[in-house]
Amino acid sequence: MDPTLLRLINLRSPPFTTARGGLRLSISALHMLHSHNATATETFTKEPKHYNNNKDKWYTLPPFTPTLNGTAIGKELSGRRTQSKPDVSNTNTTTALKWVLRCCPDLPRSLVQKLFRLRQVRRETSTNVVAEAQERSLKRVAAKDSMNVGDRIFLPITVQQEVPFEKQECHCNEEEVNFIHSLVLYKDPAIVVINKPPGMPVQGGIGIKTSLDELAAACLCYDYSEPPRLVHRLDRDSSGILVLGRTQTSATVLHSIFHEKTFGAKDAVNNEERILQRRYWALVIGCPRRPKGLISAPLGKVVVDNGKSERITIIDNSQNMSAQHAITEYTVIKSSCHGYTWLELSPLTGRKHQLRVHCAEVLGTPIVGDLKYGWQAHRKLKQLPCSNLEKKSNENHTKGKTIPFGLDLESGSINEKHPCLHLHCKQMVLPNVSLALQNVQFSSDYDLSEVESLELVAPLPSHMQRSWDILNS
Repeated sequence: MDPTLLRLINLRSPPFTTARGGLRLSISALHMLHSHNATATETFTKEPKHYNNNKDKWYTLPPFTPTLNGTAIGKELSGRRTQSKPDVSNTNTTTALKWVLRCCPDLPRSLVQKLFRLRQVRRETSTNVVAEAQERSLKRVAAKDSMNVGDRIFLPITVQQEVPFEKQECHCNEEEVNFIHSLVLYKDPAIVVINKPPGMPVQGGIGIKTSLDELAAACLCYDYSEPPRLVHRLDRDSSGILVLGRTQTSATVLHSIFHEKTFGAKDAVNNEERILQRRYWALVIGCPRRPKGLISAPLGKVVVDNGKSERITIIDNSQNMSAQHAITEYTVIKSSCHGYTWLELSPLTGRKHQLRVHCAEVLGTPIVGDLKYGWQAHRKLKQLPCSNLEKKSNENHTKGKTIPFGLDLESGSINEKHPCLHLHCKQMVLPNVSLALQNVQFSSDYDLSEVESLELVAPLPSHMQRSWDILNS
């Protein structure tokens, strides 16, 4: 966008102020703008702008700004640059109809089309920006007319009657909402990061009553009109860092980054400056032969139990069409005389059950609590004698309060008969997507390689922390 034009538009846009009882339509328009620009630095007037000859007649939408190409931005941030600089803004023409629907998702499409057919929609073109001191006239605009940067659309003020005032109600009680909020590790205009508890599924499905994506939509929207979106996954029984995109654009960027990480995994080997880094802690049964190494073993899905269930396994024939390349780096953190080893695992690809299968089938050291891929090793396990530390921990656990959603976050250490899965996403380094989108919005020539990184850290869950303490006591 031309800097001079941008400054003129900013001069036209008074600061946004929040007031109770505001119109739902204006809130939707504001958050739509957040959705496509992923920044909270530029806001627009909440009340309709009135003109001397059209007082109390029009409701003003934000100035038109082209949407950002999240996929191209994600590739650029991932370092997979082409010879020519990618176009980070969508070049597809945006019509007046599309812009109104984008700004006002609560308005029925049929109503918006009717307004255009009845010629009740007006536009102020960006060429009138310089005529600040003059009395301006609005011109009719057709649904298929193309929008130019800075153009403003004016709708009849009566459309506010068609917009519902109430948002979708959150069915969580106060204790549950506070619990979800307590999981938040980091939040900015583009992303929200939570420390996923073990035992809670990320997505809904058959037999799942409560999932994190639904809870995030109910409790973690904050001042946004759209719910946060998943951009990667964690197994139900694992824990740790889970990143969600707060807007459609930021989610697209993050999807692209995670996809490029898997697509370019072979190029990322021995590259210490990888743009996306994930480090898991796992407690495994046994000890790898080498203190550190690289696992490159393709994975595939097989059906077992006469088609009743499926599991992931190593595919020896790499030519198999169903095989997916999977690469994992591992480092021994600490070994125990009791036959356990703490590992740091860094997946360079993002395959289903990748770390669990690589540990069990390649290293021969299944993760503690993983009965799906290490049930034979668990059959041979001998329960550790209960130490004074564990006795005190158990006493505190019995006195503890109930955790919402039926979660048991205290039991499951190695000293119990049925330990929980000991796999935790402890650290993640990824680009500052919010800063990248903000800079690209102001200048399409911005060098995304200069964007700083975010380093996120999630503390161990209670059962893994107790296992750590037990093995070190």
